[in-house]
Amino acid sequence: MNKTIIIAALLCGVITQAQESKTDTAKTENIKEVVVIARKPTIENKADRTVFNVANSAILTGNSTWDVLRMTPLVNIDNNDNVQAEGSSVTVYINDRKSVFTGKELKEYLKTIPADNLMKIEVITTPSAKYETPGAVINIVLKKNENEGLKGSVTMNNSQSSKNSQSSSLNLNYHRKKITQSLSASFNNSNSLQSSYNENLIYADRSLTKINTVNNSNWQSPSASSSTEFELDDKNNIGLVMQYYGSESTATSEAKGEYYLNDLLQNYYTKNVNSKGHNHFIGSNIFYKYYDKEKNKILDLNAGINYESRDNNSLHSTILSTPAYEDIKTLSDDQNREYYLKLDYSQPVGKAGDQLEFGGKTSFRNNVMPYEYFNDVNNNWITDATRSNTFHYLENLSSAYANFSKTFFKKFETRIGLRYEYINFTVKQEVGNIEKKESYGTLLPDLLIKYSFNENYNITATYKHSLWRPWYTEFNPFLMPAENGTYYRGNMELQPNPNDRFGLKLGLYKKYFIAANFSTTNQDYWTSYSIEDGNTILMPTTYYGRVNNYSVYANTNQSFLKNKLNINLNLGVSYTDNSDFKQRNNFVGMKEYITNFSGSSNFSYTNLFNKNINLNGWVGVHSQNWGNSVGNKMNVFHSIGATKIFPKTQMEAGIRLNNIFRRPGNDFVSYSPIGAFKNVGKWDWYGLNVSFVKRFGNQKVKESTKQNVEKESGGGKSNN
Repeated sequence: MNKTIIIAALLCGVITQAQESKTDTAKTENIKEVVVIARKPTIENKADRTVFNVANSAILTGNSTWDVLRMTPLVNIDNNDNVQAEGSSVTVYINDRKSVFTGKELKEYLKTIPADNLMKIEVITTPSAKYETPGAVINIVLKKNENEGLKGSVTMNNSQSSKNSQSSSLNLNYHRKKITQSLSASFNNSNSLQSSYNENLIYADRSLTKINTVNNSNWQSPSASSSTEFELDDKNNIGLVMQYYGSESTATSEAKGEYYLNDLLQNYYTKNVNSKGHNHFIGSNIFYKYYDKEKNKILDLNAGINYESRDNNSLHSTILSTPAYEDIKTLSDDQNREYYLKLDYSQPVGKAGDQLEFGGKTSFRNNVMPYEYFNDVNNNWITDATRSNTFHYLENLSSAYANFSKTFFKKFETRIGLRYEYINFTVKQEVGNIEKKESYGTLLPDLLIKYSFNENYNITATYKHSLWRPWYTEFNPFLMPAENGTYYRGNMELQPNPNDRFGLKLGLYKKYFIAANFSTTNQDYWTSYSIEDGNTILMPTTYYGRVNNYSVYANTNQSFLKNKLNINLNLGVSYTDNSDFKQRNNFVGMKEYITNFSGSSNFSYTNLFNKNINLNGWVGVHSQNWGNSVGNKMNVFHSIGATKIFPKTQMEAGIRLNNIFRRPGNDFVSYSPIGAFKNVGKWDWYGLNVSFVKRFGNQKVKESTKQNVEKESGGGKSNN
């Protein structure tokens, strides 16, 4: 507690001041009545990041922010909706502020943000000590009005895959003198049909369970956000950001399972699940910015409160060969609260342009997760006290960081950073009064060095030590039934995963980039499997053993036909050495060495036949190997779209085809000491999308970031 008080005092005592500078993505220069417009390329490669500039791109038409994130170079999303970049885990930021959502919740939230709001997506593979992340960072930057007056847009989408889905959104931006106000609202009605097939092989008795599952779901998701910024004077700004996201979901599923022993059918079951759920999230952020333009001193102070409630009512009905019938019901009503204070400060040091940056954050979480389990006894729901409980998670996480950047001889740029994090958390279940308290501190250093031989050749070397902590839901030990007849639960004994990553990046002619990375860890937590009372149970478990990963990625961006045609190509290969890990944990059947391939390409063609028609397409190829899971096939994604623009009426109409030649899905086997578990699924991301956009007002925009100065490299010019 004393450490928390000290860090909080440091945060409050450093309040000096900052603001943001202003640049446009399209720079205009008047020379004797000749206007020269220099636009950024679709893909920019910098020392610590790759930038996907999508503003005014046809790729936005008919897509959500989640869809565009899937198409972003270096990004891969697995079957559990976990986002990765160059094989590294990812923390998502929106407008330089860390998102509170992860996994499937992040997916559903980003699907409510129309892609038309996007300015760019930054994939920061080597984030500085400023960022609160155990791996890479994806910063989603939204548009912001810069001109006097009101502007906005109305968007309507209709998608047809297995089922029909609709979405609509309204965006308003107002700027006058010292006030900037942005409002957005959207509503999604999403319907999906997914299917999966599982095979669970147990080594001890060679038993095999085969399960086919079909899931129908409907999500109705309203969302709204408001951003208000007021300029007190030339150096001081204050503002308030408010967010709301809600969802009402209904789902039905049917699973048919068969149990074999020595290839002979022993018994079978059919399980039907009907569930309803509600989710409400309200987030607030109040901020103060100070920017001394002459001295380039910047202070950004943020404070906020986030509240989320989630309830779910699920009815599980199972028809068994023996016994004949089983009926259970589960109820949950989670309440999650977060409070935080964050400070960032930067200023130049000396006359050579060196840069010092430091700051910190302290946050408090209070999460309560009650869970009730009922059995059907003579058509009456009777509480099962052995399975009903309430889980609590309390956390205080405080951090402080410093970055120093210096350039030598105008060619040798350096950035050294150090972050310290101290966590104090408690996990508790009320029944049985089982409680665990833990606290520890961690030093997280990072280093970036860039040398420019000339304007066409440069090389960057990086190092970062990181720590991946379990998410609070992964601690929850309550046994919960899954839709397919298996069960899952968390693990109160999970340990964090440390990781060291080294990288080299070579830039050639500002168009060709090659990156080589090495990462290593001596422990990680993966999904484990166990058999209890004849039931298969999934649970995250910490395993010890050395895992080394080697990877190489290449990227190029090319323009043709007077810059009308733009093509970006990304290729990657990684090699994982699991030999020590496998031997120490007896993972029978698991490969000691795994090779992953990935690749993607984006193309866009502007103003086809001079008829204001824009074309764009994307294809991505990814292996399905990670952790203790080995893929049986490559996943191939593709999308192609066309947009017709009507300048006089400020209208756009678009059509998009997603994965029409091959429906994506997962096909992998997860290994554990007790058996091998195969998972095959078909996803609902395919079909036809049509969209309509009506704009009004002056559509010129600027980036909505805390610092609008475009930082071009690492070292003293790194944008964090």
